[in-house]
Amino acid sequence: MNSILRVENIETAYGSSQVLFGISLDIKQGETATLLGRNGVGKTTTLRSILGLTPVKRGEVYFRDQRIDPMATDKIARLGIAIVPEGRQIFPNLSVRENLVAFAGNRSKTTDPWTLERVYGLFPRLKERADNLGNQLSGGEQQMLAIGRALMTNPHLLILDEATEGLSPLVREEIWTCLRHLREHGQTILVIDKYVDRLLSLADRHTVIERGRVVWSGSSEQLRAEPDIWHRYVGV
Repeated sequence: MNSILRVENIETAYGSSQVLFGISLDIKQGETATLLGRNGVGKTTTLRSILGLTPVKRGEVYFRDQRIDPMATDKIARLGIAIVPEGRQIFPNLSVRENLVAFAGNRSKTTDPWTLERVYGLFPRLKERADNLGNQLSGGEQQMLAIGRALMTNPHLLILDEATEGLSPLVREEIWTCLRHLREHGQTILVIDKYVDRLLSLADRHTVIERGRVVWSGSSEQLRAEPDIWHRYVGV
């Protein structure tokens, strides 16, 4: 499989405070990958570096064999990277339908694009609430809307930052089912989440970071065989 995203030894700092120290990861086309670690270890900074929100001091980021770390964030997004951000960040004063169509496009130029009806099929509750404003939705419904909005861009790579944070167990299961469906249909996904036990059955490859450095990477089979790794670096 070809790499869709390659992060090569990036170092990132906020002013004089360095946060990332040579982070590398490689995501193949069609893979579901994770970025794991406790709060404050550099996961969000890694995402910000990939998306051009925080400049990379050293190292390089490639998306579909094109170097993107010098690019502006909006140009990176138009290449086909969509993020479901932590905290959802939907538009509170737009309806569900308006949120979904606001940035709709076919950035991956797929012949079977995500449409409004396909998203409603994935999340029937959004269809029921199509005319409701974003701030009238529950947290779970807002997360479904954030995922649907990202899918409506038809990205090459879908990134989910803290995908199930603050959601009820029932809604979390809906999100896991959604991600499994997307994986089965070939969507390349990068997930940041803390539920390693669920990610083991969902993802192909995992990267664990601690204090801005990669401390472990490997397959689900390998991580399952080393539970001490995820208890040490991810467990609460």
